[in-house]
Amino acid sequence: MIDQTQTPAVAKAEKAPFLRLALEAGPLLIFFVANQVAGVMPATAIFMVATVVAVVLSVRLEKRWPIMPMVGCVFVLIFGGLTLWLDDDMFIKLKPTVVNLLFAAILFTGLATGRNFLKLMMGTVFELTDEGWRILTWRWAVFFVVLAVINEIVWRNFSFNFWAGFKLFGILPLTLVFAMAQMPVLMRHQVKPAD
Repeated sequence: MIDQTQTPAVAKAEKAPFLRLALEAGPLLIFFVANQVAGVMPATAIFMVATVVAVVLSVRLEKRWPIMPMVGCVFVLIFGGLTLWLDDDMFIKLKPTVVNLLFAAILFTGLATGRNFLKLMMGTVFELTDEGWRILTWRWAVFFVVLAVINEIVWRNFSFNFWAGFKLFGILPLTLVFAMAQMPVLMRHQVKPAD
C-alpha cells in the first residue's frame, strides 16, 4: 500500500521495478501460455505482438527509449518473422542465443576500447566508481555468454515445450538472482555524495 503522504513521483518510482519486471516477464508468460494452448506458430505471433506492446508501455513508463528491451524486440520481430515465414521454430529458439551474444560482444568491445556501455545504459540508475562499472561490465558480459550457452543446450536437447517453459521459469529467475548477487559490488563501489 502506498503512503498517502508520498508525492506521485515517489510512488511511481517505487512501483517502477515491479512494472519493469512485469513488462519483461509478461511477453514470456503470454508466449508460454499461448504455446501450451495453441502451439508454437500462434504463440510466436502472439509473442511478437506482446513484445511490441511491452516496449511501448516501457517507453511510456520510463519516458525514454529502453535500449535492451528495444533490441530484444527487434530480434523477436526478426526471428519470430522468420519462424512464421519459413514455418521453422528453430529461428525463435535461436533468438536468445543471438541477442545474448550480441550484448556480450558489445560489452566486451566497450571494455577493450575503453568505453563502458553498461555505464552509458545504467548511469542514470547507479553512480559507481569506474572500477565498479568495470567489474559489473565483465560480470554481465560473461553472464550473457553463459545464457547463450544454456539456451543452446536446452533447445538442442529438449522439446520445444520444455524450452518455452525454461525461458520463463529458468532463465528469468536465473537473471534476477544474478542481478541481486551484484548488490555487494554496487554497495562497495557506490560513489558517495559530497558532504
